[in-house]
Amino acid sequence: MSQYLVLCVDDERDVLDSVIDDLQGFTDHFEVEAAESVAEAREVIAEMATEGTELALILCDHIMPGELGVEFLIELANQPETASTRKVLLTGQAGLEDTVSAVNHASLHYYLAKPWQKETLVSVVTDQLTSYVIAHETNLLPWTSVLDTPRIVEAVNRNKWDIGAE
Repeated sequence: MSQYLVLCVDDERDVLDSVIDDLQGFTDHFEVEAAESVAEAREVIAEMATEGTELALILCDHIMPGELGVEFLIELANQPETASTRKVLLTGQAGLEDTVSAVNHASLHYYLAKPWQKETLVSVVTDQLTSYVIAHETNLLPWTSVLDTPRIVEAVNRNKWDIGAE
């Protein structure tokens, strides 16, 4: 089991299935889970946390029954255990005001409009997970097979120089 979770939250099952299918290339290195509501997402995050699995990346729709995705992303940004989680708004319905709120208050890292292209989604997820892993891992080399290899190698080299400077 991976120590990092990628979670997609959307109230449309077809969207979740499509995202999970597009992210199959990450499943050997990350737990990739889906939730159909914010309440279910909270349960998945809590369950994974008890197993020692950190929420590395969340892809969240905005318009959902019960709670809005942007409000949930703001909540995650304000909790110490999920503050550094990479946050992607994956939606076709967020207006400018909602998007600005997500950027300003939820530490939104990327906005991806529906419908998306698989290559774009995989590229965004790779970029966001690379940033997360670089910030949270000391041994980066095992991640070169699934993440952005040039960025990982650059971070390894930068870390060597930083260690040598001490």
